[in-house]
Amino acid sequence: MELDRRLLLSHCAVHFLSFAAGLLVVVPMALNGSALKGRCALFSTGYWRTEDQPELTEQPREFSHLVVQQWGPLAACQFVTFVGIFTVLYGAAQGWRCLFYLHGGHDDTLFSSFLTVLLSVCVLFLSGGASVILFLGFSTWCDTVTDSHRRPYSCAESQSVPVYLDVNTSSFYTEFSLAQVSLWCVTALWLAQSILAFLRLYHSHRRHLSGPWLHRDKEMLLGHSLTDSTSPLPSLPSSTPTLFV
Repeated sequence: MELDRRLLLSHCAVHFLSFAAGLLVVVPMALNGSALKGRCALFSTGYWRTEDQPELTEQPREFSHLVVQQWGPLAACQFVTFVGIFTVLYGAAQGWRCLFYLHGGHDDTLFSSFLTVLLSVCVLFLSGGASVILFLGFSTWCDTVTDSHRRPYSCAESQSVPVYLDVNTSSFYTEFSLAQVSLWCVTALWLAQSILAFLRLYHSHRRHLSGPWLHRDKEMLLGHSLTDSTSPLPSLPSSTPTLFV
């Protein structure tokens, strides 16, 4: 198997893995947004309040409920979701394109390879930033629901604790954890895509330099040199004086 075919096959596998990892980012984030009625839990702040709840048959008893002071910015959740959606669409399109190239036996042009490297590096930084945003925002929400870890349960257990909000928080930890792990995988896959795209660009550049046009130019130059070396020398004018009768 040639080097460019191995690179193309590896790049194709990474694209399909990116497609799967992107889906594991988009689906949990969409489910969480639906459960929270369009709100974003990332970077949300609040506190626990203890109140007396009167009942008809029993004495009033104390109960705690979560008070959300401010929900997180929607841009945080939308940015994370955008990176996942772009990864899904790009992975599907480029994966199909790689399969087409493998079947046809050809590769990208030099300019197209350069654009692929540039795009992969840009999205690598975007996905890395989205991963950091999701990590920090999720940590802030965990501090809120566990009262800065002063509650008698962990963040994973808090999704089964009633918080008495008008939204469903029964699976937020599972959704955010899955999206976070998947987004870090997406970032690693974009790094792999950047490296493979650079290797394909380098290989395409070498192939461009050693293409058939270079051999034709060499043959033309060699042929021109041989023609010059075998051409007869110009005759010099005779120095013998001419006798007139």
